[in-house]
Amino acid sequence: MKPQDIIKEKTNVWIFGYGSLVWKPGFAYKRSTIGHITGYKRRFWHGDDFYRGNKEKPARVVTLVEDQEACTWGVAYEVTDSEVEESLQYLNMREVMLGGYRTKMVEFIPKEKGQAPLSALVYIATSDNPIYLGPASDKEIAAQIAACRGNTGHNSEYLVRLAEFMRLYCPEVEDEHLFSIEAALLNIFNDCGGIKPLDQTPLLMRGT
Repeated sequence: MKPQDIIKEKTNVWIFGYGSLVWKPGFAYKRSTIGHITGYKRRFWHGDDFYRGNKEKPARVVTLVEDQEACTWGVAYEVTDSEVEESLQYLNMREVMLGGYRTKMVEFIPKEKGQAPLSALVYIATSDNPIYLGPASDKEIAAQIAACRGNTGHNSEYLVRLAEFMRLYCPEVEDEHLFSIEAALLNIFNDCGGIKPLDQTPLLMRGT
């Protein structure tokens, strides 16, 4: 189902980001809110042969895997009026055409008390995708991340930025999968004589 079909005749749409969208949305939005969805766990199981890797060395990026006992934290962005079509066209190219993701509607639960749940559009990559990499150990995933770079930068930046977001905006949430891979990555860099500094642009929740 295409995003345009899902939100047909709507003047606003919420978009849930759980990977690079939490720190680099790339589209204009009216407001954003931190929160989570249930029934899915975030995993570094999808491949990326454009943004953070290439066809010879595909990077590891996150997708959502169904798990009724799990929840995934991230950011929901509200896009309104004339910006809806423009934002969806941008995300269709970024997430679907180049990223291999599909769209789905989910219930998003805001972190802030008093805010009602809302319906949000999310991008998910599934195992039938040609560049889907699937499960691996934390050390194997970290080693792959350490070796990959693509058109928008090093794969390690993607991981570190996501971990930084979780610590900054969801400090009470223990994301074992994410933080275990981050720890394994830091061990790799330490064994190589120290981690190279990443782009130090502050992580801020803002429009572009």
